[in-house]
Amino acid sequence: MLHKGNGLHTNTHTLIFFREKQETEESRHAMSVPVVELEQTEHRNYTHLVYDIAWFGLALAATSRFLSVYAIRLGATPVDLGWIASLPALVLMISASFGSRWLRRFKNTRDAMLLPGFGFRLLFLLPVFAPFMPPDIQPLWLIASVTLPAIPQGIAGVIFIIAMRNSIFDKHIPTLLARRALALNAAIGVGALGFGFLLEQVVFPTNYQLMFLTAFAFALVSMWHVNRLHILTEPQHIPAAPNGEAAPEPQSTSAWRNRKFRRVAFVTAVIHLAFFAIVPITPLYLVDKLGADEGFMALFGMLELLSGAIVSLVAPRLIRRIGAEKLIALAMGGTAVAALAIAAAPSLPFTLISAFLSGGSWTAAASVGLWSLYMERTPSEQPAKYSTAFHQAVGISVFIGPMVGSLLASHDVNLLLIILLGAVLRIIAAALIAYNQRRTTDYRSTSEQRAAQAV
Repeated sequence: MLHKGNGLHTNTHTLIFFREKQETEESRHAMSVPVVELEQTEHRNYTHLVYDIAWFGLALAATSRFLSVYAIRLGATPVDLGWIASLPALVLMISASFGSRWLRRFKNTRDAMLLPGFGFRLLFLLPVFAPFMPPDIQPLWLIASVTLPAIPQGIAGVIFIIAMRNSIFDKHIPTLLARRALALNAAIGVGALGFGFLLEQVVFPTNYQLMFLTAFAFALVSMWHVNRLHILTEPQHIPAAPNGEAAPEPQSTSAWRNRKFRRVAFVTAVIHLAFFAIVPITPLYLVDKLGADEGFMALFGMLELLSGAIVSLVAPRLIRRIGAEKLIALAMGGTAVAALAIAAAPSLPFTLISAFLSGGSWTAAASVGLWSLYMERTPSEQPAKYSTAFHQAVGISVFIGPMVGSLLASHDVNLLLIILLGAVLRIIAAALIAYNQRRTTDYRSTSEQRAAQAV
């Protein structure tokens, strides 16, 4: 699931940040855990985190590539598609507020992830039962199927960020994020091809039911890998809690009072709002206006993921060279071009250009760029409050974004015009991030010059 200043400043800040936390981790464990054993444990954690996202990517292909088509086949309206895309984000934003409290009820982070992690993965099981419902409420069941699992997802997401950050030394975080992005894109691609073949060969709706059952099995394997993590440093607020009760809330300032985090939240909100504004409209346009079927949607998704996998290999190098925030701005410009390519496509084959541009650009902006920015700009102390605030920023923007396009479509606004408006939003997002980054760079340069003159 990610920046300010020029590349030199970003790289220097990152190296200092990594070095400081690594020294803290080494001093914390040197007296109790042999260095070799600690490195072996971290390596196993690294491997489990990559395998976790790979298996989850196989499952995610079912919802990210075919859920909207499934909903359309069941009679969903543009408003229904908007709720499917946005309502889970609103619920996630609210439930994330309880992540810290849930974590304090357990002795360790891994135990805290177990129940919400399973509840979140019901996202892949509940759509199986939609065809058993009366036809007029099948779209409502799909809305409920993606919304209810968002309750534990918000809690699990907060805890997972803490678990990942405390399972890997910070010097390995950028590489881990790139490997996870690569594994995610590759797995979704394989899953999309496999599920696309299944959907073409089996009669509706049995084909979709088999797909979601298979996805649920993949998601459980992902959960197994998460539960195999060995946390190197537990958050300080986790108590012994022999009676299972939550520890009292530690005294701390809000994450929103941290200037660096507010800038991370700004970038987070802007890119998600702009990108997701036309996410529910794009498949509707491809299916209703250009005649796309499940096979073409699988190919479309495959190209998105292929470009995402390619970009994930070079994104860490780009971040070291130009900085994460500048990369995000450029990538959002790429997503705008992708939207324009769909709008200009005279037929389905030409939309594949958009798929390639969109997948690579969004991977650079969110899967690698935004997460790198978050890890770089937020302190390692009191991780729960920053993880919670980050999920809140994602949740509110992903809730508002899809509703923009869906409400316009529900008022009979031309789908092509909505896609063009989405491209404009993405251009504005890229410009805002670039302007904010440039302004910060100029401010830092001025401050450094004044300090040099004072000396």
